[in-house]
Amino acid sequence: MYKKALTLAVMVALAGCDTPADLKNTNSNVQEQPVLESTEQVVKYPETRKVDVVDEYFGTKVVDPYRWLEDDMSQETAKWVKSQNKVTFDYLSHIPYREQIEARLTKLMDYEKVGQPFKEGKYTYFYKNDGLQNQYVLYRQLGDGREEVFLDPNTFSEDGTTSLAGTSFSKDGSLMAYQISEGGSDWRKVIVLDTETKKQVGEVLVDVKFSELSWLGNEGFYYSSYDKPQGSELSAKTDQHKLYYHKLGTRQSEDSLIFGGTDEQKHRYVQGYTSDDDRYLAISASVSTSGNKLYLKDLTKPDSELITVLDDTKSDTYVVENQGSKLYLVTNLDAPYKRLVSVDASNPTPDNWKDVIPESDSVLNVSTGGGYFFALYEVDAVSKVKQYDMDGKLIREIQLPDMGTASGFYGEKEDKEIYYTFTNFKTPGTTYSFDVNSGESKVYHKSAAPFNADDYQSQQVFYTSKDGTKVPMTITYKKGTHLDGTTPTILYGYGGFNVSLTPWFSPTRAAWLEMGGIYAVANIRGGGEYGKEWHKAGTQLHKQNVFDDFIAAAEYLTAEGYTSSEKLAINGGSNGGLLVGAAMTQRPDLFKVAIPSVGVLDMLRYHTFTAGAGWAYDYGTANQSKEMFDYLKGYSPVHNVHAGTQYPATLVTTGDHDDRVVPAHSYKFVAELQSKQAGINPTLIRIETNAGHGAGTPTSKIIEQYADIYSFTLYNMGVQKI
Repeated sequence: MYKKALTLAVMVALAGCDTPADLKNTNSNVQEQPVLESTEQVVKYPETRKVDVVDEYFGTKVVDPYRWLEDDMSQETAKWVKSQNKVTFDYLSHIPYREQIEARLTKLMDYEKVGQPFKEGKYTYFYKNDGLQNQYVLYRQLGDGREEVFLDPNTFSEDGTTSLAGTSFSKDGSLMAYQISEGGSDWRKVIVLDTETKKQVGEVLVDVKFSELSWLGNEGFYYSSYDKPQGSELSAKTDQHKLYYHKLGTRQSEDSLIFGGTDEQKHRYVQGYTSDDDRYLAISASVSTSGNKLYLKDLTKPDSELITVLDDTKSDTYVVENQGSKLYLVTNLDAPYKRLVSVDASNPTPDNWKDVIPESDSVLNVSTGGGYFFALYEVDAVSKVKQYDMDGKLIREIQLPDMGTASGFYGEKEDKEIYYTFTNFKTPGTTYSFDVNSGESKVYHKSAAPFNADDYQSQQVFYTSKDGTKVPMTITYKKGTHLDGTTPTILYGYGGFNVSLTPWFSPTRAAWLEMGGIYAVANIRGGGEYGKEWHKAGTQLHKQNVFDDFIAAAEYLTAEGYTSSEKLAINGGSNGGLLVGAAMTQRPDLFKVAIPSVGVLDMLRYHTFTAGAGWAYDYGTANQSKEMFDYLKGYSPVHNVHAGTQYPATLVTTGDHDDRVVPAHSYKFVAELQSKQAGINPTLIRIETNAGHGAGTPTSKIIEQYADIYSFTLYNMGVQKI
């Protein structure tokens, strides 16, 4: 049942990118000069109309003067977006080295990047980008034969904004269903191809959202979606997810509703996935992004009732494999670091579970391949991998080339050779083949990036947060950098939704390092680095721990001489955008530059948009209690901008088609900052048009975005030239 095909998003992140030889320069560190007068230019912001909107929560009235910006269908909002972009791009155009940074990024990314291979039917498939292609191309080859293009997303649209958003092959590899995203939207279309002829089979499915595609033989597949909302499809609330079965050759309107259609079965997130032998359908149902119910349907008996595995959402549990009626599940029920258990499908409730790989003191993730389990542990956010047989007997620990992140280790039961990728903050991703019997690893594909990891150093430190908690942080920079507090530094964080920030290589980060900057990543609470308790310690009434951890990371970097407040920028996206917004409003003195990207910034209304209510496990909502309302209002970035305060130079980034975290969050935050900012630090918003939350962003737009982010950052740190 494990989804074997490496997702495109993960593959891209691991592909690696780096510095070409002609740009290597021992004197390439950014050079300090007196602050240019042009960095102190006074920005004239567009006028943002205020309205008299007041909400009342538990007797407290809250004004919302920019509520009108939530209407993404209005001409007034569109006009405001256009005028804000004009001011922003006019400002950026005056930065003398902006084009130089863009040219440098372009050269750094212009080399062949190849993803981890995976086998489907008789073919081996892999993603590849020749260099500057907007989207990765899906290739395949038969044995040692010539590789051929199988699917090229660059042909989907002229500007590269229509992307491949997921693929699923039938068990024998003869059919493939793939999703496309237009303009970055989470609403997807699904197209089926005959893999031999590459011709479309049946009609295109529309209005599919937050969905896996899971085949039942070659007859059809399961998928999930919501009813199309009234009003704006980009911002209207969606909260009843439904699982459907689509039979090839029939119309989508005839698809069978499998789960989620009744009040009793109403959940915000529903997924269905079939076992490799097509014997079982597992159905996961969640009301939030954490915790799921789990049901099982015996597909050998078409009219069989659902079997309940878990009827509450107190754990995260999923089926990873089966041997006949014996199921293997990964769960954090009574095991915050997770464990692998087995149970018979006839009576699969927790009281019958038996440990196969017991819980340890490190977070466990499990993949399958070659008839083995691979335990991918996170030890202080660094990978450690062990191989077990199906009975839970340890076969070996797999030796990795360095400290970093290993991913992959999946394949069919009969495979003798599987693949994995290794990377860290300074090492481009290298793909290895792994012999499941001998345990031998061989380099399958080494990154072509001309980046010399030996020129850089990456070290993990542990610092103390406000309440005494020890928090890990990895700091990467060029060897020979003088730690005298003068080096431009970016501190990155996320801190939510059980997401772990393990070491990974990024082409855009390579450009920052190559220019002589320091890049620090803090593994703050709210993430998954130390299991469920680490996550819970950064949720709801404990969310302030996340911001305290991030602020303490910044204080560590300045106290230890890596940088100073005048040379420190903070960055994060989505939940990380909230992190940046909260940190900069709580400690505006600590940072010179803030880059909140696609952020959740209005904490009193986030749950009223799209699927935002599903984030309540992490945040709570303003309606659930007076205590929760007071807490949210106490840190909500939109509600904590105060007149007369000098905030850091701020560049907010978002996409006008973001239907995950609607751009109104960013619009309202910028409007508050522009009306209340004291001093000369600019407050700008960069709104990418025809773009969403980030996935599938074309290479050309990535280069432009990071050229603007880095030039804005350095310019406002007083860097005159690079």
